[in-house]
Amino acid sequence: MSEDSPRKKRLTQDERRERKAAARFYAVQALFQMEASDVPVGEITRQFETHRIGAETAEEIWVEADLNHFRRLIDTTVSQQGAIDQMTDRALVAKWPIARIDPTLRALFRAAGAEMLGAETPARVVISQFVDVAKAFFPEGREANFVNAVLDHMAREARAAEF
Repeated sequence: MSEDSPRKKRLTQDERRERKAAARFYAVQALFQMEASDVPVGEITRQFETHRIGAETAEEIWVEADLNHFRRLIDTTVSQQGAIDQMTDRALVAKWPIARIDPTLRALFRAAGAEMLGAETPARVVISQFVDVAKAFFPEGREANFVNAVLDHMAREARAAEF
């Protein structure tokens, strides 16, 4: 490697954690956008990777994200959406099936459910991280408490051994 070649900087544990958190946030946005616009998953993913994640414009800076985690959340959500939605429905009260939930919360539950179906991240961490995402989208409301309760129920189903 010559002196002029860019070297890949090794990320600290905090930087890796921050990028995974950003990936979760972007995944919720991408899933919301997919549902709202009927744009195919590949196109949405490409748009986020090309024009949002890590992008800088005159108006704003989009933080870097763990692209592998972002892609894994999107891919798992799309491939297992039926199972994730059923798990979410079981966590919701009977009068509020997932179809009646706010679309942002629906996207959040789907992304969180996708992460819970994997074994990489402990369930309590998934809950905590997605409660933080809920707070970012709904800073004034009670949605974070609602998200915590629903995700706790989902985690106890998906990862019973951890509780």
